[in-house]
Amino acid sequence: MLFFKRLVCFLCLLTVACTSERLPLTGTDGSAIPPAFASFGGIPIPEPSYINLEETRALGYGENWTGTLVFTTPFPAHEVFDFYISEMPKQGWSDVATVRARISHMTYIKDKKAIQILIEKNSDVESYVTVTSIPNNTGISAIQ
Repeated sequence: MLFFKRLVCFLCLLTVACTSERLPLTGTDGSAIPPAFASFGGIPIPEPSYINLEETRALGYGENWTGTLVFTTPFPAHEVFDFYISEMPKQGWSDVATVRARISHMTYIKDKKAIQILIEKNSDVESYVTVTSIPNNTGISAIQ
């Protein structure tokens, strides 16, 4: 009888341990929690990317955020550069200046906001990206 009880306990523990489905994290009201990058609306972010919380400093939410977002992404720097060249105009951003270099610099404007993107090689297959968002009250316009 003792053997049977131990066997049942072992099988129960094994079943619980083998369950791979994770329960989603929800808010206290049961609503879904938005992904971390949802806070930085209006700019494309390569998928997957991983926020560096130690270096990121941002105020605001969505399209109205200001500050610096730092993340890594598992793509070479030249591919991340091409991603932004392709995707920023699709989001309504206009190119002000672009420099492809060891640390590539890209500057875009939209409405009364400016974005600077720095793309740095972290390894052959990973990039370190810094996106800085500031108000643009300078009157600088896009390259025609």
